[in-house]
Amino acid sequence: MSDMPTDVLELRAAEERKRLHNSISELRMQVREKLDIRRNARQYLAPASAVAGLFGVVLGYGFAGMFTRR
Repeated sequence: MSDMPTDVLELRAAEERKRLHNSISELRMQVREKLDIRRNARQYLAPASAVAGLFGVVLGYGFAGMFTRR
């Protein structure tokens, strides 16, 4: 087996569990930040509005073009 005493192995296992717990907590925090609807809406409101407006203009121009003669 191992030459290390049991108490040292238990201590190392406890440290590893704590590190794993901390990394999982950090990952959860990062996922919450990435999926935060309010923050994303605030950040991307202007570009989304510009794209929607441009799409509306193109769609309206195309729709009006169907009913006008040249």
